[in-house]
Order: sequence, then structure tokens, then C-alpha cells
Amino acid sequence: MKTYAIVGLGHRARMYLGALLGAHRADGRLVGLCDSNAGRLADAAAVARASGVAPGCYGAERFDAMLADTRPDRVIVTVPDYLHAPYIVRAMQAGCDVITEKPLTVDPAGAAAILAAQRATGRSLIVGFNYRYSPVRTLFKQVLMSGIIGHVKGANFEWLLDTHHGADYFRRWHRRKANSGGLFVHKATHHFDLLNWWLGSVPKRVTALGGRVFYRPEMGDALGLEDRGERCAGCPAFGRCGFRLDVAGSAHLTALYADPEAHDGYWRDACVFSGDIDIEDRMNAMIEYENGVVANYALTAFNPCEGYRVVFDGTRGRAELRNVERRAVNGDGSLVVPAAAEEDVIVVQPQFGRQYVLRLPQTKGLHGGGDAVMLARLFGPASNDEYGHVADERAGAWSAMVGMAANASLASGGAVALAGLVDEVPRPDYAAAPFGPEAVWRDFDAARYPFLEGAEVL
Repeated sequence: MKTYAIVGLGHRARMYLGALLGAHRADGRLVGLCDSNAGRLADAAAVARASGVAPGCYGAERFDAMLADTRPDRVIVTVPDYLHAPYIVRAMQAGCDVITEKPLTVDPAGAAAILAAQRATGRSLIVGFNYRYSPVRTLFKQVLMSGIIGHVKGANFEWLLDTHHGADYFRRWHRRKANSGGLFVHKATHHFDLLNWWLGSVPKRVTALGGRVFYRPEMGDALGLEDRGERCAGCPAFGRCGFRLDVAGSAHLTALYADPEAHDGYWRDACVFSGDIDIEDRMNAMIEYENGVVANYALTAFNPCEGYRVVFDGTRGRAELRNVERRAVNGDGSLVVPAAAEEDVIVVQPQFGRQYVLRLPQTKGLHGGGDAVMLARLFGPASNDEYGHVADERAGAWSAMVGMAANASLASGGAVALAGLVDEVPRPDYAAAPFGPEAVWRDFDAARYPFLEGAEVL
């Protein structure tokens, strides 16, 4: 049984904490907890004790002492993004393997340090790209790997964040690019990794546009919130604001943020229309790949609904994945309850043929069922990984580098090559699509493609 320590005990850490105390208790033993905030550390320790586990507890200044005292096999890194690199490097140098939340890091120097530490120590690193593990996205990968649409030549990928989820990045530490790399790094690293993984290739050049067009003071004024405060708590406009966050109304947020606030002064509910935000809320990027594919990417963070649409155009057809995660947000900024079920559709349209709407696997849980599958892969017994779900430091670096190049393009106004951003970045194993030679349409045989069984033909 492997032993684990967790550094950074905010919201995302609770997924790993819950797994080690619950469904995967028999697969791993929690030996250490570490955080810069004494209140959050105490709360996580209380959660562990309630499950009969008593890990060692350490402040951030004693991280190295935790590694020496508890000697974990693996360290789970869930600190803010800009701190990923130093903790990953120190854990590897202490002889530990690492699981880190995405993104791998926020800047080229951090990526270079991580890659150098991995080469020097030989330790393993896994990036928690839970989106890869979703059964529906895995089926889409299977479609592309099958060659049914031939050689992919182009892609369009649009991601919509609603005014519940999207707004949240503008009230937390993510609102400063130095902390998160902006949404081009923090959020879009998921999307760029999916593109890289689906295509089985790495990008070579990025051209980007973007700006903050919605979450800014002028929009707050236009919405009649001129009397707003610096944060939601105590804000004179609280009752009229659809973007408000009631931390005190949530026991979970109170334990994680309101109560620990006295220790470090961190606000979980800063105003989304503040003037000191410097990340973009509308972004576009054109990504040129080494295999010749050109992908157009768009993200907006102020939509009334949430979901995404990705289309791949190939030499023998077209494949499309559409998702509706949420159809609406309440006027007070909260989620519509009961929320409509998440919806996915995969459409495959061969050249000179009718469309196939695929039968989709049933999923449960967050991120399209990806969280549960990922945790089973991380903590459970080893199993075959034919679709290349597990992402290492190479995949993490190539995904984050797309966002870094996009940020550089925003600053320069031109295209930015990924070559030279970070030295010596090996190519990942993406379980690349095994496309054969170009074929004419008469060679098509539906029996060659098992995922077409049960598909609706339009």
C-alpha cells in the first residue's frame, strides 16, 4: 500500500482527501497534511480524524520536515498554480513521486525546473487531467483513433463558462495572472490537453486574441451596482447582484475559507467587478500542430449556460462532440436546482454518407464521470491504459506551454512558437491515432467500427 501526503488543502484537495479516506482507503494510506493556513490545516485534520486516520500536520514552512518525518511514497500537490513548481521539485528531490493538479505550472521557468528535476531524480509525475478520463471523451478519442474520418486536418473548439462557474475565477486568487497564468493557462490547460491527446500531436505555434470585456468596473456600474463593496460579505449591493457569493450560507465554504480567513486574510468572495483583476474573460487562439492540423479555440467566461463543442474535420468525414453541462443560472448567481442532467452528443458523418449519432456510455459524477475514473486509475491497481489517459510531466508541459504561448502572443500581438519556450521538452505518448494510408470512400465498412453499433442513423 502506497503512502500519501497532501500539500495545499483548499477545495480541490478535498477530492483526493475524500478518496483516501473513503472509496480508496484500502489502496493508500494518508500520512501527511500540509498547508500555509493553520485553520484549513486543522479542518482537514479533523476530517481525517473523523474517518479514523491521524496524519501528521505541518505548516507550509515545514513541508520538507513533513517529507522527512512521514516519508510518503507520493505527494499530492494542490497548492495555487504559481506554487506548483517549487513543491513538485522539492518532493521529487526528497525521493517522492508526485500527483499534481493542473496546470503543471504557470510559466516557462517553472516547467523547466520540473522537467529538470524529473530527469535528475527519475521520479514519476502525474498531472490530474480528469477531463481525459470521462467515458464520453474517451469514446471520442476512440472515434479519432479508428480512422473513420481519415486524417484530421482542422479542428474547432468552443468552451462556454457560465456566470456561476466563470465568475468564480474573478473573485479568487485566479484573478491575478501571476498566480494562475490567467484562464489561458489555468482553465484552458484542460482544453489544450484534450486537443493534444485527441490529435496525438503537439502544437508548434500559437496566435491569440483576448481581453477582459465583462468582469470590469464599467460593467458593474452598467448593471446598477455602483454602490458595490470590495467583497460580497457586507456589500451594500449584495441583494441586487446576480454574481454574489454567500460564503456564510455554505457550511463547506465557511469551513474552508470564512473561518480560516483570520489566519491569512484571504477573501474567497472578492468582487468580480474589481479594478485590480488582470486576467482575460474572452479568449481566442489559433493553434498550429506539428501534424499539420490547425485548431481554432475560443473561451468565454460570462455565458448564461455552460458547455462546449468540438469538431474535427478529416479527409474521410467529420466528428463532433457537443456538451451541455448547465442550461441556466439563477438570478442570484446560484445553480438552478434541480439542475438538468448533463447532456452529450457525438455525431460522426462520413464522406458521402449519413450521420451516425453514437450510443454513449452512462456516466456518474463530476466532470463527465472523469473524476471517479481518474481516482481509480491513480489509487487503484494497475491496469491497461490503451487510450493514454495518464498524463505525465511531458503532457503537462505541452498543455501549459500552449497557454504560455497564448499569453506571450497577447503581449506581442503576433504568433509565438513553442520551440524555445522551455528547453528539452520530450514528446508525450498520446496513444496517437493510427491512421493508415489515404483511402477512397468505397473502402468504408461500418463493421470495422464497433462504436457504430447501436448508433442512430440520420
